[in-house]
Amino acid sequence: MDTEKETEIQPFGMKDKLGYMFGDFGNDFTFILSSSFMLKFYTDVMGITAGVVGFLMMAARFIDAVTDVTMGQIVDRSRPTKDGKFKPWIKRMCGPVAIASFLIYQSGFVGASYGFRVVWMVVTYILWGSIFYTSINIPYGSMASAITADPKERADLSTWRTIGATLASLAIGVGTPMVAYEVVNGNTVLSGPRMTIIAGAFSVAAIICYLLCFYLVSERVPVEANNQKLQIGSLLKSLITNRALLGIIAAAILLLLGMLGMQGMAGYVFPNYYGSAAAQSASSLIGSIAVLVICAPFASRLSEKFGKKELSVASCAFGAAVYAFCLFLRPQNPYVYVLFFTLAFIGLGFFNTVIWAMITDVIDDAEVKNGVREDGTIYSVYSFARKLGQAFSSGMIGALLSMIGYTQATAFDPDVTLGIFNLSCIIPAIGLAAVALALWLIYPLNKKRVEANAAELARRRQQIS
Repeated sequence: MDTEKETEIQPFGMKDKLGYMFGDFGNDFTFILSSSFMLKFYTDVMGITAGVVGFLMMAARFIDAVTDVTMGQIVDRSRPTKDGKFKPWIKRMCGPVAIASFLIYQSGFVGASYGFRVVWMVVTYILWGSIFYTSINIPYGSMASAITADPKERADLSTWRTIGATLASLAIGVGTPMVAYEVVNGNTVLSGPRMTIIAGAFSVAAIICYLLCFYLVSERVPVEANNQKLQIGSLLKSLITNRALLGIIAAAILLLLGMLGMQGMAGYVFPNYYGSAAAQSASSLIGSIAVLVICAPFASRLSEKFGKKELSVASCAFGAAVYAFCLFLRPQNPYVYVLFFTLAFIGLGFFNTVIWAMITDVIDDAEVKNGVREDGTIYSVYSFARKLGQAFSSGMIGALLSMIGYTQATAFDPDVTLGIFNLSCIIPAIGLAAVALALWLIYPLNKKRVEANAAELARRRQQIS
């Protein structure tokens, strides 16, 4: 009994940080692969029009409106086990999410009928994103508040989560273009069979990372099952009147538009406009290193000094300005474009590093106001918002590519490639500027209020104990 008790109350430390890092490493082996290469795979390899692929990515989010909130409610109502309240879901669902991701990229069906290819894309994408990814990502994200109650330690978890995502971005963004592309008749094109092999390798890596997260992380803040009856009207009213949640939702959607706009258009601007898959790899490599060297070490310190909201507004405004200048300058050298990409990536990187800690701030703020802790429900609503951002980004990119006339036949037409360059700057510039405005005007949790909420919750817990 003493040993069990000791294990339960072991202090928060590096083991938890590494475990939480591996969780998002696992997430992003499938998420970044989808956001960076799925549209390209289905347009260039499977021959499906960009508008159809983009529409699927948007339409699937209506399913997420149900599955995300449902999963949040399941998590909130689940009883803690010997492994905790949230961890068991990671172990249960890591296999299904990895297999579903692999099934998306089956180039062997390229010779099948157009209708079959569309149906295969729809079914596998919904299984991966709307069902299995939801069932692992929501418990994983909600788990942060059960690992520690300390705001600074939560900021550390957010930083390490970003490190995990950045490492996955390195593996996918740097390695995939170097392997997946081949030169055919002088043009740089995506290889279907290579993408299938890459997707399989990343799925295996995702399972390994998820299991490392499960075994390294400890849940030490008690989160009991919420047995209150779900009342949709009350839930919607609570969410709509939660300004902090609305602010972070708006910022998350816009962040995904900017960030995934950058990543999604990279798959077109580098091979089609600049004719350089090597520069695409370099952009991911240098951008990821910049996040690890600059954002990860300093985000926690800067947010502790100035506040997470304050840091995020400034960094996103900087990223927007960088892309506006790139659009004006229109560099012809791909590596000059890589420099602009990196600077903007640093700008959004600071916000992306602390955003997960901001979610726990929103959960704390709701508990201070309502006296009820709903980690899973609030995180599921936020997760749904991120998926909306992902969907809008993919849908928008698909629609805009169709508008400028992009097809398999016109992929290297000079007018089309110039349109690709313009989109690669305009999408993230507008997205990041809008993030800064949303946080500044809507999100109320500045440094002073976050600290006051943490102190109030500590006082309440002390009274209970």
